[in-house]
Amino acid sequence: MAIGEICNREVVIAERSMDVAEAARLMRQHHVGTLVIVEGLEGRRRPVGIVTDRDIVIEVVAAGVAPEALTVGDIMAPDLATVRETEGVFDTIRYMRGRGIRRVPVVDREGWLVGIVTLDDLLGLLAEEMAELARLISREQRHEQEVRK
Repeated sequence: MAIGEICNREVVIAERSMDVAEAARLMRQHHVGTLVIVEGLEGRRRPVGIVTDRDIVIEVVAAGVAPEALTVGDIMAPDLATVRETEGVFDTIRYMRGRGIRRVPVVDREGWLVGIVTLDDLLGLLAEEMAELARLISREQRHEQEVRK
């Protein structure tokens, strides 16, 4: 299964110039812990960074900096990791583990933003798959009982 099939296509975005206080309000408004920082071109958006609620706490609140004094461009992760929408789920998990990240923007082959996938999304998918396997086991046991009466 391609990661593009399960990624969340409703991504909360911001531009580099947004101040951190506004970014925190945007996260609260949309009930998310991540903003994908984008640059727009011809109505399309290219991801250039990511800011998490943890970034705000560590880089701003814990450092005692006024949130209005910094932009998300100042605190965004400098080396953005992305995956192509055609990438497989297992390969995406392996990539995220290797990079030590919990969220990754999903892009098309030209690098335009199409979605985001998170650790929570992947755990939900794997939980569904495990539940299906568990149902298979119980179905197999019932079938054997019916056949071997």
